[in-house]
Amino acid sequence: MQANITDKSSAAYQRMAWEALKKSINGRINKVNVSNILLIVRELIQENIVRGRGLVARSIMQAQSVSPTFTHVYGAVVAILNTKFPQIGELILRRLVLSFRKAFKRNDKATCLASTRFIAHLVNQQVAHEVLALEIVTLLLENPTDDSVEVAISFLKECGLKLTEVSPRGVYAIFDRLRSILHQGQIVQRVQYMIEVMFQIRKDNFKDFPSIIQELELIEEDDQFTHMITIEDEGTEDNMLNVFKIDPDYEDTEEKYKAIKNEILDKNTSDENDEGGNSDSDEDQEDVEEDENKTSVIDTTETNLVALRRTIYLTVQSSLDYEECAHKLLKLQLKPGQESELCHMILDCCAQQRTYEKFYGLLGQRFCQINKIYIEPFQTIFVQSYETIHRLETNKLRNVAKFFGHLLYTDAISWEVLQCVRLNEDDTTSSSRIFIKILFQELSEYMGMGKLHERLRDPMLQPFFEGLMPRDNPRNTRFSINFFTSIDLGALTDEMREHLKNAPKMIMEQTQEVESSDTSTSCDGDSSDSVSSTSESESESSSNDAENVRQKSKKHQLSSSKENSPEQWSRRGEHKGAEYRGKIREDRIHLGARRKQRDEKDEDYGHRRHRQQTRR
Repeated sequence: MQANITDKSSAAYQRMAWEALKKSINGRINKVNVSNILLIVRELIQENIVRGRGLVARSIMQAQSVSPTFTHVYGAVVAILNTKFPQIGELILRRLVLSFRKAFKRNDKATCLASTRFIAHLVNQQVAHEVLALEIVTLLLENPTDDSVEVAISFLKECGLKLTEVSPRGVYAIFDRLRSILHQGQIVQRVQYMIEVMFQIRKDNFKDFPSIIQELELIEEDDQFTHMITIEDEGTEDNMLNVFKIDPDYEDTEEKYKAIKNEILDKNTSDENDEGGNSDSDEDQEDVEEDENKTSVIDTTETNLVALRRTIYLTVQSSLDYEECAHKLLKLQLKPGQESELCHMILDCCAQQRTYEKFYGLLGQRFCQINKIYIEPFQTIFVQSYETIHRLETNKLRNVAKFFGHLLYTDAISWEVLQCVRLNEDDTTSSSRIFIKILFQELSEYMGMGKLHERLRDPMLQPFFEGLMPRDNPRNTRFSINFFTSIDLGALTDEMREHLKNAPKMIMEQTQEVESSDTSTSCDGDSSDSVSSTSESESESSSNDAENVRQKSKKHQLSSSKENSPEQWSRRGEHKGAEYRGKIREDRIHLGARRKQRDEKDEDYGHRRHRQQTRR
């Protein structure tokens, strides 16, 4: 009998070892708490937990169901073991999911609460994927009852903060479903009160329900192994792992686990030795780093730039609102000079939308208000966009104009950017006129006609509006007046109309000043030339010259008054207005033809695609 017990290949010896392993695992799991968790995990690794992984899973699940207040501790134990033995973490998670499914079918509320609470902490520790958590909540709220809603709320309290960080859209949908359940009023008042409390917890950003307490943040995010197990996965609990089974290669298995155990437990000491050795060779490493820094690598393929744009695009598309998006983008820690790429990506994402979304305007405004370094890139992009506006389609042009209209009326960028706009017949195209039209219509809609008029009359900004509201040439002035009148913003042109009305008088005054100066100079010249002549000849010649000058000035005044009379100016304005309206009609016809041609191409492509599919 003694010989059989000492023989490691015998069933009696292996059974004794199995019972000792079971007792050791149960004892250590029952003793674990926040303060001694690392010590308990080391003691567990001393035992052959690969052979007894079924015992470990059963012991942890039983301890958690008996003491649910220590669920966060058992979740941390599973997270630590999962980094070294992923099969143990997968086994525990699979058993928990199957346990929840069975309890849900039997309407076993207590088991559902225990299982979902454990799964929630495994989601917090990134042992389980957040998809599993979303599936569980969706299942519980699909056909809401008092018990299912209560279990869902308990589950959200434990992992709601983590889900908010990794999947804000999913959390938004869940709380939208809870709101609809609350409005239906088909559940008891106690559960309705729990839903209201849950909304308050979410409003407080789960400050009383942290995902992981500071003492249990023991695992680096890169070291954790996340299992993609869903609620519909077909699997078994592997209950045979809980039962003793003879191992014919018992000694070899023990030797293999001993090597694994030594490698895991000796890793910390080896790391400390490595740190000591590294401290002795710091000088050599510094020399090597200096040599490496001398050689600079230039990325001509722009791989990093493409990766940055992809990251920005995915971040923008996955954000629920502009504040969340700005917070995520600020966490990217952009290098100096990459701010312009961020601004370009925001504008490109806005232009790609079918219709303008205020989300992008608020996002651009947020960045300009957070850091002034983003103002200059947006102003530069405005100038570049206006110069190349003819390259954009009508839909993109509209979105870009509304985006910059939002930045201007919120004063996120300076109105000095309008200096690049020269509103006349020669310097504008059909695309640029449409851009200016949409821009000012957006400004008038948000600011109102009164405030917009006051802003355009600001004395400090007048030098920057000289091209937009020109007064240098009556032809350009009339063009600007007709443009703003045609887009129902004629009230902005009152000053230009007054200037155009007073222009003939100003021209006459200027000509009179010039003529008076000419007569004075001519009189001086005649008097100087007639010094040697007699006084009688001087008086006669001077009187004759003065009469001739007066006659010439009267003729010039009459001709100029006829040419620059208000009637002539009004006729010219009506003629130019008719020409401008004709150009607007031509622009609209041209855009309609382009749009019709594009639709015909799309329809032709659809027919060809249909034919290819039918041939296949």
